[in-house]
Amino acid sequence: MFASQGLDAPRLLSAAGIDRALLDNPDARIEVDEITRLWELAVACSGNAALGMDRELPARHVNFDAIGYVMLASQSLKTGLTSLARYYAVISDAITLDLVPQAGNCWLELGLIGNARPLPRQRLEYSLLTVATLCRWITRREVQALAVEFTYPEPADVEPYRRAFGCPVRFGQRANRFLLTHADLDMPLLSRDPVLFDMHQRVIEARLVRMGNASTAHRVSEDIVRRLHLGEPRREDVASSLAMADRTLQRRLHEENTSFQQLLDDARRDLAQKYLAEPRHTLGQVADLLGFADQSNFFRANKRWFGVSPGQYRSRLQDDAPLSLVD
Repeated sequence: MFASQGLDAPRLLSAAGIDRALLDNPDARIEVDEITRLWELAVACSGNAALGMDRELPARHVNFDAIGYVMLASQSLKTGLTSLARYYAVISDAITLDLVPQAGNCWLELGLIGNARPLPRQRLEYSLLTVATLCRWITRREVQALAVEFTYPEPADVEPYRRAFGCPVRFGQRANRFLLTHADLDMPLLSRDPVLFDMHQRVIEARLVRMGNASTAHRVSEDIVRRLHLGEPRREDVASSLAMADRTLQRRLHEENTSFQQLLDDARRDLAQKYLAEPRHTLGQVADLLGFADQSNFFRANKRWFGVSPGQYRSRLQDDAPLSLVD
């Protein structure tokens, strides 16, 4: 995609510290912060603050591989997107997808995890455009979002975003997401096939095993992250969402030498690093996003994680010199 925009892709990869040979290995993983660095360099070199905001780019350059086949064989767009949310770890260790019903419609919401450096807005914007493109691909129809929202401030030129998504685009909102009607989500797919659906699911599950993302602990952590902004998750609710009894969940986590409480604490710590690096969140908002009932619990946890208060830790992050761009 970068090369199609006139950028020197091999030079960008080298400057970001990414081995080009990794791109030929479907099971290889590239660190989240290395991808962030790649996007930072690409935006800087292109001089285009809306890099990637062209609806033709995901259609030409994004390949969802086996997940795309699972989605094509799904009963409906909603079923396909539910599978995408479940298996998103095959695509990215940094992004989660969640379906959030609202007043007869449904938001498709992107979340972030596992990153130390803030993700460039362009990467999130391109990811959201990619999912919107995927909706049109698997339905073979012009599925149109009712609205698109981004957490970032409004750019000087919003026209590329309106053209790319074809609907109202709002900035400075609570989440990166777009809104679909239930009519679009529930319409049966022309390519639905339960036999192929089961077969492609088995392929995805096997890939997750190779990648080390099929463990119960990994699945629990992902579910915790999706729920935290709603308050502290209950173990019983997470077990139910993973289609297992609470006692079974506890046993499997014990066999993997961890616990629900440990996974909850780890998820909060990782997300705290990300949220505290973003000045747009107040400390009270960070506490809410991490599911703490009050700020005092958040402050005590932060002291335990990082040895300092949340405010002091945020100051430390802001004092760190940013990585300079490579010429």
